[in-house]
Amino acid sequence: MADINQGSVLPSETSPPALDGLNATDSNGTDAVNATVAKFVATPEGTALAYGSLVFMALLPIFFGALRSVSCGKSKNSSDMPETITGRDAARFPIIASCTLFGLYLFFKIFSQEYINLLLSMYFFVLGILALAHTMSPFMNRIFPANIPIKQYQLLFTQGSGETKEEMVNYEFDTKDMICLVISTVVGVWYILKKHWIANNLFGLAFALNGVELLHLNNISTGCILLGGLFVYDVFWVFGTNVMVTVAKSFEAPIKLVFPQDLLEKGLGASQFAMLGLGDIVIPGIFIALLLRFDVSLKKNTRTYFHTSFLAYIFGLGLTIWVMHTFKHAQPALLYLVPACIGFPLVVALLKGELTEMFRYEEVSAEDIAAKEGTTQVEKKDK
Repeated sequence: MADINQGSVLPSETSPPALDGLNATDSNGTDAVNATVAKFVATPEGTALAYGSLVFMALLPIFFGALRSVSCGKSKNSSDMPETITGRDAARFPIIASCTLFGLYLFFKIFSQEYINLLLSMYFFVLGILALAHTMSPFMNRIFPANIPIKQYQLLFTQGSGETKEEMVNYEFDTKDMICLVISTVVGVWYILKKHWIANNLFGLAFALNGVELLHLNNISTGCILLGGLFVYDVFWVFGTNVMVTVAKSFEAPIKLVFPQDLLEKGLGASQFAMLGLGDIVIPGIFIALLLRFDVSLKKNTRTYFHTSFLAYIFGLGLTIWVMHTFKHAQPALLYLVPACIGFPLVVALLKGELTEMFRYEEVSAEDIAAKEGTTQVEKKDK
C-alpha cells in the first residue's frame, strides 16, 4: 500500500519519448512546471476538460468501491474478504510509507533506473490484471449469457507434504472470471508495450476501486488517525524535500490517474498530462466507505454521512485544483481532502446528536468473525 499512498495533484508534465510511461505523482512539480511553461501552455478548454475528467475519474472508484465494500465482507471467497486496518496499523502506516518512499529514492540513486522499472512494470502488470479482472467481475456476471455452461477452476500452490503441507496460493475462479482475466491481460500487454495513458487509467481505476472495497477501517478513530498521519506525510514529502521529485521522475507504475490537457489538439496521442495520485483517492475513499457502512448500521434508510463525506471530497479536490491552478505549483491533495472529509461528517454528527454513536461504531475483522464462528461450532459439538 505504500506505493498507493504517494500522490499529489500535478498541473502537467512534458514527457519525452523515453518517459512517456512516467507513472508517479509524488512531485512538487517545480522543474516540470517550469519546463511546461516554456514549451506548452494549455488552453482554458483543455485545462477544464483535464481537471474535470480527473475529478470524475476519482469519484468513480470511491462511489462504487464504497457500495461494494458493504457486501464484500459477506463473500465466501477468501480473495474477496476485506482487510481490516486497526488503530495500530493506522499509526504505523505513515512511517512505513515514508520508509518505502525513501527506500525507492535510494534505489533510484544507487541502481540503474531501467532495471528497477522493468521489475516494477512486471510486478504491476500482474497486480493490474488481477485488480482489473476483479473490478470487471460483477459486470460480467450480469451480461454473461445464461445458456453458456460455467466451469469451475482452482489455482493451488502448496508447500511441503503430508501434515506439514501449507497452502501458499489458493485462487478459485470460473469461466466468467477467465474471460475477465483474458480482457485484463490484453489491457496489461497494451500498457507494457505502449504505456498509453488510457491503459494506465484502467489499471489505476481498478487499483483504486479494489483499495476502497477491500481495505476496511475498523472504526472512525482509526480513520482519523490514518488520515491525520498521511496528511502530515503528504505535506512533508511534497513541500519539505526533493525525495518525491526524484521518485516521481523515475518511477514507472500505474499509481496515478492522468488526463491530457492537449487532448483537443492532439487527440489520443496527447502528451501533456494533469495527474492525480491514487493515494488521494484510496485514503479518503476508505474513510468514506466506512461512513457508508456506518449509515447502513443505523438502519434509518438514509445515507447522510456517506453523502456528506462524498460532497466533502468533491469540495476538497476542487479546492486543491483551484489552489494549484492559482499558484502554478503542485499540491499535496490530502492537505485539503483530509480536513474536508473528516470535518464535514463530524459537524453533521454533532448537529444530529450522533457523534458519540459514530465513534462507538466498530467493525469486526474477517479473522475475528471466522474465529468466533469456529468457537461457536466447537461449543455446539461439546453440547
